[in-house]
Amino acid sequence: MIEVRNLVKSYSRDGRRALDDLSLSVKPGELYGFLGPNGAGKTTTIKIIVGLLRPDSGSASVADVDVLADPLEVKRRIGYVADEPLLYENMSGARFLSFIADAFGVPGDERGRIIELAEEFELRDALDDRISSYSHGMKQKVAIIAALLHDPDVFILDEPIVGLDPQSSFLLKETMRRQCEKGKTVFFSTHVMEVAERLCDRVGIIRHGRLIAEGPLAELRERAGTSDATLESIFLELTHADDSPAQS
Repeated sequence: MIEVRNLVKSYSRDGRRALDDLSLSVKPGELYGFLGPNGAGKTTTIKIIVGLLRPDSGSASVADVDVLADPLEVKRRIGYVADEPLLYENMSGARFLSFIADAFGVPGDERGRIIELAEEFELRDALDDRISSYSHGMKQKVAIIAALLHDPDVFILDEPIVGLDPQSSFLLKETMRRQCEKGKTVFFSTHVMEVAERLCDRVGIIRHGRLIAEGPLAELRERAGTSDATLESIFLELTHADDSPAQS
């Protein structure tokens, strides 16, 4: 469902690469955690996959649709939650979500999903308030609901747990798992190793713009030579030499 091949991206004039020949793939029904130190290239990768950045070279596709060749079709197939919620803050929550439903062509008989999701994320009573009055966590909930309204094939999230209260964090993790149970794909970046360890079918670890390890936790433990290592300890072992960070 997500295919990335030989991505290269540089922001600096000296040619230092934020992504350095990065390749990875994510299967249908898979929950994939994307891990790496600050500045490793996680956000850059996600922005290329969702069509917000162009790579210097390489390719990315979602559900066999090339991101560069048909970015609008890719956007129809994904739900994207950015690391910082990007919302129209002068709108009410209800108006914004209705606008998003319009943009994705959600049929009228399916608009009840707005209320259902708002109730699930405990935002129903605030829908008529302006988004500018919301806390960061509430804005994050609106962004998550907006990304799910059109029932996307691929759910892509950049550090989605940040700013959520424990109950909302739990609900989001349950939602991500349910998406995969329906055969959909979830790709998310996180710094919370415990979440990735408990939730993910596979993880990929990126350093200096390169994928340095990938697989289920059992395979990563085998690589580390121990059957009881935590994902955190494996991550630290693989990334401790990260002494020349790229931009994220």
